[in-house]
Amino acid sequence: MWIEKLARFGYTAKGIVYAIIGWLAVQAAFGGGGQTTDATGVLGTIAQQPFGQFLLGFMAFGLMGYAIWRFVEAIRDPEHRSTDADDLVRRIGCAISGLIYTSLAITAVRLLIGAASSGSGGNSQQDWTARLLAQPFGQWLVGLVGAIIIGSGFNELYQAYKAKFRQKMKLQEMSPAEETWATRVGRIGIAARGIIFIMIGFFAIQAARQFDPTEVRGFDGALAVLAQQPYGPWLLGSVAIGLIAYGIHMFVQAQYRRIMT
Repeated sequence: MWIEKLARFGYTAKGIVYAIIGWLAVQAAFGGGGQTTDATGVLGTIAQQPFGQFLLGFMAFGLMGYAIWRFVEAIRDPEHRSTDADDLVRRIGCAISGLIYTSLAITAVRLLIGAASSGSGGNSQQDWTARLLAQPFGQWLVGLVGAIIIGSGFNELYQAYKAKFRQKMKLQEMSPAEETWATRVGRIGIAARGIIFIMIGFFAIQAARQFDPTEVRGFDGALAVLAQQPYGPWLLGSVAIGLIAYGIHMFVQAQYRRIMT
């Protein structure tokens, strides 16, 4: 079915984004000329490569495919889960993810037609934080967003520990070695992403406490902060390798995930 093909194409595009984020961060950690960046920055980097226009078109289509799949998960519940409170939270999370990847797909299209710069989205994050802080109970709103992101990060760590992603995969189609490595890579990748989410949430809470939107950091900012710590290159390099693992995990999902429509 076309939804399944879109979803698998989308997992591939998402994997490319995370693999490039991780690879650039590894280079930055060990003096290879890379940089700490986020998904928007990756799209800008792709735009500067040979055949960048073609690659951006590929990414725009893939990211939109992933966004559509997330909206399908939110609305239709293709996995036929229960309708309890946990499922409602999951559906809301799917919808938010769909919005995020729709925005990324639009950014890819804008870069494709030359309507956007290749910079990262840090200023945009600070702009949105400033707008929230300006609202009634703005500090509480920003703090709540930070707490939700931290909760999401700890949930990622739990998912990595339990390897719950295995429940959604067609393990019977894998060899024992493939299953073992897919599990290991998935755990490492999901844990690395969870660490970054926890850091991003912490920065949001700091912004709320200090009433200062410049305290907000995205993926690129969190990676940059790791680089500034004692043993920074090793910390950044470890998390960066984890993000590459997450990209590989997305490639595995593209091939072996059970997608029920």
